[in-house]
Amino acid sequence: MSLRSVFSRLLSSHTRSRQLDSRGLESCGLENLDLKCETLERKQPKPTWRQRLVTFLIAVTLLLSALWLLLAIWYQYGVSSVLTWLVTVAIVGILAALLSTRYWDAVTKVLHSDSLSNKKSISKGTATRLLIGVYGAIWLIGLGWFFSIEPKQDREWMAEVDQRVSYERDATNPDLVTLTNVRNFDWQTEEDATEHWDTRTIDLSKLSGVDVTNSYWMGPLIAHTLVSFRFEDDRPLAFSFEIRKENGESFSALAGFFRRYELSLIAAEERDIIYTRSNARGEQVYLFPISNLQQHEVKSLFESYLTAADDLNAKPAWYNTLISNCTNIIFYMARIVSGDRLPWDYRIWVVVA
Repeated sequence: MSLRSVFSRLLSSHTRSRQLDSRGLESCGLENLDLKCETLERKQPKPTWRQRLVTFLIAVTLLLSALWLLLAIWYQYGVSSVLTWLVTVAIVGILAALLSTRYWDAVTKVLHSDSLSNKKSISKGTATRLLIGVYGAIWLIGLGWFFSIEPKQDREWMAEVDQRVSYERDATNPDLVTLTNVRNFDWQTEEDATEHWDTRTIDLSKLSGVDVTNSYWMGPLIAHTLVSFRFEDDRPLAFSFEIRKENGESFSALAGFFRRYELSLIAAEERDIIYTRSNARGEQVYLFPISNLQQHEVKSLFESYLTAADDLNAKPAWYNTLISNCTNIIFYMARIVSGDRLPWDYRIWVVVA
């Protein structure tokens, strides 16, 4: 056999081999029957447990952040708002597209199965990065919008929180404090009451003690906390941090995370603010006298309520179910007054709201 014929056979066999490989890869793309394609797929390394963990954490982060943004919009605009539905459709669509990238290879094989097509398909990694970038931009815009929401003083408030407590000191005796808008309602039912907003002068030098009242209104884990100050020769005066509800509005612990309620400080007679809970509403009410505070500490605690009234009158603030509710605000003030003698306790945040 001549040298020319040997090279001719080698070249022709190489050409036939390339044609077979090409036809085999095409059939693999269409029917997954070619052994060579299956071998290449087997060679792809399996993801490690670290990669799986990172993927899981990213997925959880995306889902939780999307849920937070959707709830924030829902509580601000309502479920019937067009904006609520537009954002919901956009976020759910992006997350669904991200989920589909898990099956990107199968999708692209179907979409680009025509071997005569010259169009370049987008890679799985590029599509994932693009979708995450779009979602991140939407979420950051939503975050900026959320923190731009400002509390207000001028809404259609319910009668029980309509007024704001204020005070003046006597020019000759700073211990004499005159409080305006002390609530003194006569409650007939849970919702019906005869309104009275009183003006009352108290003497801080006659402060004799403090009582803490817990009113359980939704099982043993959810309670409202208020503080009453006793006087030597006068009736007690109670303070209560509450949500400032608008007309027709009801309390939701979940909505309290999303800047839905302004914070209100109520100064009231005990016959009003405790009676309405124990009698009109039928709640379980417990009163705890505090016996280990000195007179100057009781006075400092009372002064901290006056400071809180000044702050809220100067600038309204948001109620927050976790960090600024009826219980932990009192706890913050008591720690300052007691010189941080009160220990931190997780139940301040998770048991009483």
